[in-house]
Amino acid sequence: MSDKKKKVFVQGPISAEFVAESIAKHQPKTGIGAHDIFLGQVRADVIDGKEVRGIEYTAYEDMAAEKIHDIREETFDRFDLSCMHIYHSLGWVATGELSLFVFVSSAHRKPCFEALEYLVERLKAEVPIFGKEVLEGDEHRWKKNN
Repeated sequence: MSDKKKKVFVQGPISAEFVAESIAKHQPKTGIGAHDIFLGQVRADVIDGKEVRGIEYTAYEDMAAEKIHDIREETFDRFDLSCMHIYHSLGWVATGELSLFVFVSSAHRKPCFEALEYLVERLKAEVPIFGKEVLEGDEHRWKKNN
C-alpha cells in the first residue's frame, strides 16, 4: 500500500482513550462499513503458585518495525482493507492493561474478520518482541508467545 513506515511502538500500556480516539478518527471515512479490533491484555496468570504482576516488553525495534511493515503490506495485498493500525507496548505493562492494539477497516465485514485473525497470528509468530513476566516476589521469566 505504501512505503511509509508507521509508528508501531508505544511506551507503557495502550490506553482506552487512545483506542477510543483511534475509532473516532474514522467516523468521517464514510466509505468504511466495518471495523474489527484486537486488544491484547496482560493476564494475571498463576505460574508455580505465583501470580503475574505484569510484563516488561522489549524488542529489536528496527527489526520488529521492519517486520511489522512487511506483514502490514502483505495483509493489504491479500485482503480488501481501507485502513490498518498496529500498536504494541514496550516497557512495563501491568496486568489488566493493554499491550497490543490492532485495528482494521474495510467497506465490508468479511475482509475485516479474516484480515484481523491473519494479521494477529502473523504478528505473534514472526515479530521479535519479547515479554518478561514479573511474578509476585519479583521473580522473572520469559513469556511463551501463545
